Amino acid sequence: MATERTDVQVRPGVEDDLKALTDLYNHYVCETPITFDTEPFTVEERRPWLLSHPEDGPYRLRVATDADSQEILGYATSSPYRAKPAYGTSVETTVYVAPGTGGRGVGTLLYTSLFEALAGEDLHRAYAGIAQPNEASARLHGRFGFRYVGTYREVGRKFGRYWDVAWYEKPL
Repeated sequence: MATERTDVQVRPGVEDDLKALTDLYNHYVCETPITFDTEPFTVEERRPWLLSHPEDGPYRLRVATDADSQEILGYATSSPYRAKPAYGTSVETTVYVAPGTGGRGVGTLLYTSLFEALAGEDLHRAYAGIAQPNEASARLHGRFGFRYVGTYREVGRKFGRYWDVAWYEKPL
């Protein structure tokens, strides 16, 4: 079921979204410390990521689009937290919104849709790592019941400096 407002629709991500999603992610790769990837992806390099988020199961991709233009305004995912089997009931969640889209409630709509989709899954916890500083992301996660659990200091190096990552968790 899609989450809607008059100007934004949220739905599962599909193959036709791959180029726009890749372009959006590459903005964050090239312009911000939000992700610790350092080289932009081609569409084909990003395809396995898309395919790892089916419409059902614990690993989802939700996409927000402009209701009129269908332009992608952002996306949210739940992904494996760690590879070892005992982590199977935990997911890492993330939200990316298109530049200039902040303040429209897109992140809130995406997380609302994502957590509604995950409600029936065998999941125990969601985790989110937020590169610092990012007050908007911390507020968004707080609104969804995430609580701060600690900070990895200077854990990633990008743009010639080290960045901290604050970690948050949410019971599911």
